[in-house]
Amino acid sequence: MPKGLPEMNVATKPSRILDSRLFSKVMTAAEAAALIPDGATVGMSGFTGAGYPKAVPIELAKRIDAEHAQGRPFKVKVWTGASTAPELDGALAKVDGIEMRLPYQSDPTCRKRINAGEMEYIDIHLSHVAQTVWFGFLGKLDVAVVEVAGITEDGLLIPSSSIGNNKTWLDCADKIILEVNAWQSLALAGMHDIYYGTDRPPHRKPIPMVTAHDRIGQPFFRVDPSKIVAIVETDAHDRNTAFTAPDATSKKIAHHIIDFLDHEVKMGRLPANLLPLQSGVGNVANAVMADLEHGHFEDLTAYTEVLQDGMLNLIRSGKLTHASATALSLSEEATKEFLDNIDFYRERIVLRPQEISNHPEVIRRLGIIAMNGMIEADIYGNVNSTHIMGTSIMNGIGGSGDFARNAYISFFMTPSVAKGGAISCIVPMVSHVDHTEHDVQVIVTEQGLADLRGLSPKARAKAVIANCAHPTFKPALEEYVDRAMHYSPGRHTPHILDEAFTFMPNWMAAQRAREAWKVESLVQADAWS
Repeated sequence: MPKGLPEMNVATKPSRILDSRLFSKVMTAAEAAALIPDGATVGMSGFTGAGYPKAVPIELAKRIDAEHAQGRPFKVKVWTGASTAPELDGALAKVDGIEMRLPYQSDPTCRKRINAGEMEYIDIHLSHVAQTVWFGFLGKLDVAVVEVAGITEDGLLIPSSSIGNNKTWLDCADKIILEVNAWQSLALAGMHDIYYGTDRPPHRKPIPMVTAHDRIGQPFFRVDPSKIVAIVETDAHDRNTAFTAPDATSKKIAHHIIDFLDHEVKMGRLPANLLPLQSGVGNVANAVMADLEHGHFEDLTAYTEVLQDGMLNLIRSGKLTHASATALSLSEEATKEFLDNIDFYRERIVLRPQEISNHPEVIRRLGIIAMNGMIEADIYGNVNSTHIMGTSIMNGIGGSGDFARNAYISFFMTPSVAKGGAISCIVPMVSHVDHTEHDVQVIVTEQGLADLRGLSPKARAKAVIANCAHPTFKPALEEYVDRAMHYSPGRHTPHILDEAFTFMPNWMAAQRAREAWKVESLVQADAWS
């Protein structure tokens, strides 16, 4: 597959627009981008680098850049399903074209602008986005820009490699711009399950799902053709997510989780084939899937938001019989495997809107085993998934809160140290709280696993330090707890508040020392030269 930005070349493939009513709406990406005004709120498709529009955002960025060059203001608000790719977030952020972004991002330019105070960002639980839009809490949605694989003769839209919030964007937007991507396989048709039964209170009804592979909707998006103002034909690949082979740390974390699941089965708290699995994105998650692939568990199922390489391998091995998600997030190699054998995978994978894939009611009913990454955890079980030093956003909470709060068992995983061992990921008090101690059941590092279920705060602190902290930092954490037991005004959750963040200043001081050393070294080098 080509690297970098895709080339738009559709001349060699037949049109996938079969509804004759829409032929007159076909135009170039630049012409479509011209229909998006300054100040518009734009709902774009895309979830973890899959199914995002690949042509219109680039042309919109060019237009914004030209307007800025003329001294005219031009920014838009951007809503998506989750993270996207350089052709969308990156292109718009580089020209300072995004006024506000939600609900999740992972683009380095976006992140830099957000943390510099140049772009507003709202970090939302992924299951909450669609209903928040329907409730009108975020204001009006002006334009939807949605990628699809094709349009049927009766105007139904064939979804592409992610669903995300696309149903909501298509329903709520005043105007719709479609990108019909010839790279996306038409054999995806039938893999999707678009549920149209979510009403607003007080008319909500239970979501009729009792297994991870239940189908409760229809395979296509419905759309009002009168709202479609432009259709752009493209032929461009998704952003492939490259994963390195699991390292020693990831493998140790995975082994601890598998041992724990074995123990839960033996204790009668899990069935022999476990319960539906949810796994966040990353190498640790892939390491867990690799262990399951080569382990003794059979007849597994998954109910997750993103399906990545490890889970695809688990399906191919026969260990995982069915998987439900809202998007794919595959490497180049895994993408080829998926497309080459799509008929096989279509019988075993279902893609849903994220308001269903992440729905708290369904997660709790199915009894999900949730495994998500974190930046740091504190000794009492609070978890920070989003912020560095309490003030700078990394990516966002994503769906981890949807699953953690409602899972049958909720794991949070991280290496015990970061920055080459300079900073502990187990701290006295997290600098930002995304998941409180009430929603965190198991913490895992390469050092070990702390089962926090049924433990009081002081017992949790003892378990977390003993099992999860790196030996370099363990004595300091133990000393902190001992002194907190003596000096804290309350002994239920002992803290010395003016020392609770000592690990962070120490790391910052070390960073300043390293920077000073670099400057001194440069000065000496100049003197010697």
